Amino acid sequence: MTEQVLKGRIALVTGASRGIGRETAKAFAKAGAHVIALARTVGGLEELDDEIKAVGGTATLVPLDLTDFDALDRLGLTIFERWGKLDILVGNGAILGPIGPLNHIDPKVFEHVLAVNVTANYRLIRSMDPLLRASDAGRAIFLSSGAGSSAYAYWGLYGASKAALDLMCRDWAEEIRNITPIKVMLVNPGRTRTKMRAEAAPGEDPMSLPAPDEITPWLVDMAAPAWQETGKIFDFPAKKVMSFRPPA
Repeated sequence: MTEQVLKGRIALVTGASRGIGRETAKAFAKAGAHVIALARTVGGLEELDDEIKAVGGTATLVPLDLTDFDALDRLGLTIFERWGKLDILVGNGAILGPIGPLNHIDPKVFEHVLAVNVTANYRLIRSMDPLLRASDAGRAIFLSSGAGSSAYAYWGLYGASKAALDLMCRDWAEEIRNITPIKVMLVNPGRTRTKMRAEAAPGEDPMSLPAPDEITPWLVDMAAPAWQETGKIFDFPAKKVMSFRPPA
């Protein structure tokens, strides 16, 4: 990977104020991309901006809640008016939701998790697809989870949201496979030293887990024009691209 493999690219990263999103935004900026950093937390975005400037990069900060769907549409228009295209979309923003029996989950909480983890990414696809098509090498990357392809007791809500995300993105990849240069990838980061993981497994030693920045070299590769895989998942624990398996 060359130092400036993303030079001149415009990249939108959601959930950019912490964890994998924050490290991805920094890595993209260091690789030459202008980063549109989206998150709810203004303070976190300002800290990220300072870190991006420290590595010689540039960013546009977008304090926005992913469930403000009309604002996502307006963001697409703003990107078009300013840059005329989007080269990279990283759908990283997500919430864990409650870990517990499905029949104990409040319906409003259930709907909110699906809104953040699934519907917001659909709205991003809807809004950003024309902008990615305007790029010479549009790249879309969505953060998935092993919970979306394996059944774990008490993980039904989060797992369902990631399973829905996986299939939605794979379907989109097939729709545009032969008519655009856009490549769509899913990424399973596995157990990573993030706040979400700490919420899910509070008794786990965080120092036994990979740091969020350890995955970013692969994400930079996937965001680059040279990347050619689409409709597949990169499994970080295995360090390889995998096809989805059909039902047994």
